[in-house]
Amino acid sequence: MRYISTRGGIAPIRFKDAIMMGLADDGGLLLPETIPTFSAAELESWRGLSYPQLAFEIISRFVDDIPAADLRRLIDRSYATFSHPEVTPVVRQDGIAILELFHGTTLAFKDVALQFLGNLFEYILAERKEQLTIVGATSGDTGSAAIHGVRGKQGITIFIMHPDGKTSPVQALQMTSVLDDNVHNIAIQGTFDDCQDMVKALMNDLAFKQRHKLGAINSINWARVLAQVVYYVYAWLKVAKPGQKVLYSVPTGNFGDIFAGYVAWQMGLPVQQLLLATNENNILTRFINAGDYSLSQVVQTVSPSMDIQVASNFERYLYYLFNSDATRVVTAFSQLKAEGRISFTAEELTQVRRDFCSTSVNRAETLATIGDFLQETGYLLDPHTAVGVKAGRDRLTDGVPVVCLATAHPAKFGETVQEATGQPVPLPPAIQRLQGLPTRCALLPADLQQVRAFIEKTVE
Repeated sequence: MRYISTRGGIAPIRFKDAIMMGLADDGGLLLPETIPTFSAAELESWRGLSYPQLAFEIISRFVDDIPAADLRRLIDRSYATFSHPEVTPVVRQDGIAILELFHGTTLAFKDVALQFLGNLFEYILAERKEQLTIVGATSGDTGSAAIHGVRGKQGITIFIMHPDGKTSPVQALQMTSVLDDNVHNIAIQGTFDDCQDMVKALMNDLAFKQRHKLGAINSINWARVLAQVVYYVYAWLKVAKPGQKVLYSVPTGNFGDIFAGYVAWQMGLPVQQLLLATNENNILTRFINAGDYSLSQVVQTVSPSMDIQVASNFERYLYYLFNSDATRVVTAFSQLKAEGRISFTAEELTQVRRDFCSTSVNRAETLATIGDFLQETGYLLDPHTAVGVKAGRDRLTDGVPVVCLATAHPAKFGETVQEATGQPVPLPPAIQRLQGLPTRCALLPADLQQVRAFIEKTVE
């Protein structure tokens, strides 16, 4: 299995090299040369497997340079940290299936991928006797999950940028209260898009990247997407009959989570459609429903992890939409940089609407969904999951199961949930332990040179 760039500027590389490269050296994103497939019979044979067993069956199809026994150990070790024996259990409520992805260390779906990626990094670095400097951006959950995935690990130093004051208090504490010597938080006086742009700029500076052995832990790293493919298959096995198609409703910010569903679909999973649920930052909804992919200002909402305009992983989908034409991808992003928009043909938009449907859910609808769903079912949603549930309930049809991805524990966004329900949110032990902890964080402007200097001074 070899990996190529969406922009066509690198020679094919092996899996371990792809993980260490993170962002492709030509500025594109890495993808497998071909997506492996499974048959309907193979899918049925997986019923009854544990989550780690299923993860091995799927992930191993993309990995041919790690011995099977080692890969199994990495997977088993990664999911032993989860508090639920099923890792990502499915709960049925009011006609929909909720895929709970918040039973990891930081109570967010990012743990599913980042516990695996942290162990993968440590394994490769030990084998190669190398050091790695991770630079990442977060709108809230990626940062804490990444930090907890690599804290204290040998050979790794991590720098995480988050937009100052634009994460929830719990998200901020989960990051800044980690005082391990290899962990460095940077609060940026700007937006998530500012943070993400600076990560990409540092990665695209090849001299800086090579000098400091930069690696990516954001969903631009292929391993992040790969690990998330597994829970789409796991949910299908829990809710669907043989051959039955499922609609997945996915709260969407950076497009990595829903792209993992697209990969699962291309592998052979019976999918009716992928429902892309956005908040007021709805560039992707405008694109799918009206063909308008044009940038606007980021709006701060009650679902902050989705407060994103430029979704990095959208580039991976465009590569397939453009029939694997890397030149067309380069042209599209040149247009985006020059004009703030991307143009599409009628045929391309028709294909997009076969793959995705989309709904934008505003603040009032999000709060109402949290309150109403609690009253009707006794089940408490976080604001991001509420966006997906609202969109999913509006698309219920006979004979097509709807799976809504629950991306975070409601206690991570306690103020918003309390506003919606009028009740304080019970705090799980993982959050209770954060109260009163000392914190450490650097505050910097959204200035690439200052961020670069901070990283160099800290590393050297």
